Amino acid sequence: MRVQLESRCNMAASKIPQQRWYIHPPQPEAARQLAAHTGLAAVLTQVMLNRGISTIEQATFFLDPDAAPLSDPLVDFPDLQASVDILVNAIANGEKIAICGDYDADGMTSTALLMRALKFLGAKVDYAIPSRMSEGYGINTRIIEEFHAEGVEIILTVDNGIAAHAPVARARELGLTVIITDHHEVPPEIPNANAILNPQLIDPGSPYRAMAGVGVAYLLALSVAQVLGKEAALKDPLLELFTLGTIADLAALTGVNRRWVRRGLRLLAQSKIKGIQSLIQVSGLGGEKNIKPEAIGFRLGPRINAVGRIGDPQIVIEMLITEDEGIALERAMQCESINKQRQQLCEQIAIDAVEVYEQGTLDAQKSRVLVIVQPEWHHGVIGIVASRLVERYGVPVFIGTYEDAAKTHVRGSARSIPEFNVFEALEYAKDFTIKHGGHKAAGGFSLAASDLTSFSDRLSEFAHQCLEPKHLKPLVTVDAQLDLNEVGMDLFQQIDQLHPCGMANPDPVFWTPNVKVSRQKLIGKNHLKLTVQQNDWNESGEASKTVDALAWRWGEYYPMPRNLDIAYKLRSNEWRGEVSIELEIVGVRPASEANGVAFSLGDQQYTCNLIQRSQIQELQIRNPQGEVLIIQKGQRMGTLSKLLQQPMEIDVTEAPYYDLVKTAAQVWAKEKT
Repeated sequence: MRVQLESRCNMAASKIPQQRWYIHPPQPEAARQLAAHTGLAAVLTQVMLNRGISTIEQATFFLDPDAAPLSDPLVDFPDLQASVDILVNAIANGEKIAICGDYDADGMTSTALLMRALKFLGAKVDYAIPSRMSEGYGINTRIIEEFHAEGVEIILTVDNGIAAHAPVARARELGLTVIITDHHEVPPEIPNANAILNPQLIDPGSPYRAMAGVGVAYLLALSVAQVLGKEAALKDPLLELFTLGTIADLAALTGVNRRWVRRGLRLLAQSKIKGIQSLIQVSGLGGEKNIKPEAIGFRLGPRINAVGRIGDPQIVIEMLITEDEGIALERAMQCESINKQRQQLCEQIAIDAVEVYEQGTLDAQKSRVLVIVQPEWHHGVIGIVASRLVERYGVPVFIGTYEDAAKTHVRGSARSIPEFNVFEALEYAKDFTIKHGGHKAAGGFSLAASDLTSFSDRLSEFAHQCLEPKHLKPLVTVDAQLDLNEVGMDLFQQIDQLHPCGMANPDPVFWTPNVKVSRQKLIGKNHLKLTVQQNDWNESGEASKTVDALAWRWGEYYPMPRNLDIAYKLRSNEWRGEVSIELEIVGVRPASEANGVAFSLGDQQYTCNLIQRSQIQELQIRNPQGEVLIIQKGQRMGTLSKLLQQPMEIDVTEAPYYDLVKTAAQVWAKEKT
């Protein structure tokens, strides 16, 4: 009784994140069939089924993307041939080309890619990137007119331009040729450019559909190089930049993205680009034999993005195009320094934003959207803070800051949840915006401060049309149930065959019900380290396996309850030459048994739960004394566990267990139908 009382006290003193879980329905037979063909564990072929990979042919192409047929990009992109012809003729005639890029990782890698390619091919080429702070996203009339004054004849946009009606119209008035390469959502009216390359304008079934801006730049550069017979020398360095930009931009790793990123990842650790070599060195990845997408997403990408957010994008462009090792290292060190500043800004603004919301009168659950604007926040990093607020509150977040001391104009960023389309929401509220753009998951906007209330009301109106109260918790999407005894190097190495993982092919998320938190402590900056185990004893009567787990930025939930359902990814941890597999916690909820169905038999009270454990169903029955009876479906022998005792094997066809199991099964079936 003392043990039970302590457990209840721990539960009362603890709190956990308020989340909603979606667990993909198990498909055991289909998973077994794919497992027999691929040689992968059935739990991983279940992951493939969750990604829409259900046939042997699809599985073959998924595991070996280079084996998949690839359509001709000249067919898929109607304006690709015209774009190639324009650039080939410009190179031949010595016409000056100017690239207009963007200040995020996608835009900067795209700019660097085309600068390297066009210079190598003999073009007269330069670039410009608008000021994030004073001009905002996309090509503008100032840049157009400056290009014209400098004698530019051809303007090539990368990662922007699809909504630049006025600037493109001005360029055409001045007699300039304009090629738009972009990947953002297409507005109802597109600019009058000479050629437009945008995956959003092509067949949705095309393998090129999911490309980021750097993908379009890569395709264009290679197409020009092929015509000029110089593709072989350019292919690998451009593929490295494509890989870096695609992952950093969170582009979907499907179609050609998966195919080309898989190849590019093999090149990055031994990069031939001086700037990438230096960036790898300063980020602490030097010596890595293989660089995985998460290393780009969490180590390389942020250092590039930080410069575009609070620094000068020219630092990154120079780093990625220079052949001078000294300049490359100097620029990489600048990226490192700026990224540390960015981290500090993000931490402080996130703290401020939480305080403003939780001590104010805003009610995001009632509005179904959170709109929060404060002075003196750095516009360059508020998008990152918006993502953290989405993780915390589970609602779409529109966060902004004032552009001027008089607080007359607001500029902001938006991040979303799966059921809410940011671009459509901004279109719905466009009566109150000066400028806006983006896609389903994220966007940017500017407006007069006097319209802020109307803008917020319009967004709330839109949110009420597409969101229900049940949507307003952070979503944890779970692939499959896993026994902690299956966690190990063998399974982790098999997961490598599902890589590259990223958007549209996320890292597998597993869950294990009713684990016991045997140890926990705070580490670093507000992180939580746990040691968990599934049971006190395994089926052989030995102490159950324990596994270390990390929960990033979950310090506020310390201490966690003793028993939990956990959702997690698998990660490797190397320490003093030893490599172990640990869990990265992404979700928790009260232990499944706590939510079991209560029933009585005779004068005794029980709870029961039907658990899917790997490919086996397991009925668990508990009494208030802490005894647990476990019987697997179709089995005669079960296990009876008592507190602080090793489990006993029992025959459930014998009294009193037969009536208990029969009653529990009937109660469960009735409750769940």
